[in-house]
Amino acid sequence: MSGKHLPTQIHPADAAGVAAAVAILAEGGLVAVPTETVYGLAARADSAEAVAAIYRAKGRPDFNPLIVHVADLAQAEALAVFDDHARKLAEAFWPGALTLVLPLRAGARITPAVTADLATIALRCPAHPVMRAVLQQSGLALAAPSANRSGAVSPTRADHVVASLGDAVPLVLDGGECAAGIESTIIALRGDGAWQVLRPGPVAAAPIASVLKREADAATSAAIEAPGQLASHYAPGKPVRLNAREAAADEFLIGFGAVAGMASLSPSGDLAEAAARLYACLHLAAAAPEPRVAVAPVPDSGIGAAINDRLRRAAA
Repeated sequence: MSGKHLPTQIHPADAAGVAAAVAILAEGGLVAVPTETVYGLAARADSAEAVAAIYRAKGRPDFNPLIVHVADLAQAEALAVFDDHARKLAEAFWPGALTLVLPLRAGARITPAVTADLATIALRCPAHPVMRAVLQQSGLALAAPSANRSGAVSPTRADHVVASLGDAVPLVLDGGECAAGIESTIIALRGDGAWQVLRPGPVAAAPIASVLKREADAATSAAIEAPGQLASHYAPGKPVRLNAREAAADEFLIGFGAVAGMASLSPSGDLAEAAARLYACLHLAAAAPEPRVAVAPVPDSGIGAAINDRLRRAAA
């Protein structure tokens, strides 16, 4: 069931909506589902045809792996090899916005397209009640990248999904605005507790280091191991200038703190609010008549590192 000839339906994320989503997923179709980070474009991760539909809908390069969402640690351990360090992280941060890149378990029921044929798999146990209900009621592990065209601004509302994907997805469960507003933190575990941040996100490095009793290693490989590592990503379709304190005549200014702008990530300078509003502001900039975008400086501390990571890729 591809759903490509059906009009997109935004449905309340109630019991009937969840049941409809579960039925579509069981048949190999696509559903857009809210998570605490961004809306995900979900399909069953054990079906090559279902995952191919994700790639078609997103226009996504096939060397870019997908995150697999699971209901709990037991489901995750059926797909990946967990050592004690991985279990400690799962116990500390799941359900939540941390994705673990781990060795793929031999015989795991995952189609190779999900992992881009790598020997590792990216796993997350999400906290959002709607995504959790879909996972639990379907019994499926779900591949679910952000529900937008590849490289474009990620969706934090149901209408963002429709604006980006149109009728490529037959059902969008509307769970309101996403709380975190940026994609999950992704880390790779390298054995003996060694780890690297592949993509910064809502879970900062310091609490991870506290659990593992070890600081992150510097990233050394340019290979794509996880989503969000492409140099150009999250783009509003216009040139983006960073660290701007005022706008040129042809720029839409996204403000932060004392820099007001035409829209603001956070007038009070709150980084959590800025993360939650980042993609909404980029969507406003994309729709504005100005041909260029400027963004005020954002501190690089804590979750600010993740915000600046997304902004640098949007500007690339």
